Amino acid sequence: MKRLLIVHHTPSPHCQEMFEAVLSGATDPDIDGVEVVRRPALTCSPADMLKADGYLLGTPVNLGYISGALKHAFDQAYYPLLDSTRGRPFGVYLHGNEGTEGAERAIDGITAGLGWVRAADNVVVMGKPTKLDVEACWNLGATIAATLMAQ
Repeated sequence: MKRLLIVHHTPSPHCQEMFEAVLSGATDPDIDGVEVVRRPALTCSPADMLKADGYLLGTPVNLGYISGALKHAFDQAYYPLLDSTRGRPFGVYLHGNEGTEGAERAIDGITAGLGWVRAADNVVVMGKPTKLDVEACWNLGATIAATLMAQ
């Protein structure tokens, strides 16, 4: 069975709504053979990340950057993951109230360094998530899980 790890920092109701939609998509009953594991970014260990076959990363954008919690998860796991997780698929969802370009650049740099493969476009939501935003989050979760199912 493949393992999909959702690493998230979910401090607000808007982030929670996005997280729940991503989780719902990833655990859709039509997706078989994929175990979905979720870890808050501050408690996610390098072992959690090494055991995963694919990743969903969720964070608010604070001051134009990823949350300190998600940065911490990568700081503690970067070297153990380096060369061990190349080629693994990932997806990203971000919530911000202003520009998210810095956060997107940070995630691009981290995942490129790890050799991960983007399996879906980022979902970026500004302000309160709309119905279309929630659907995009659901689709993101389902896409990454289906990508693992097909491997």
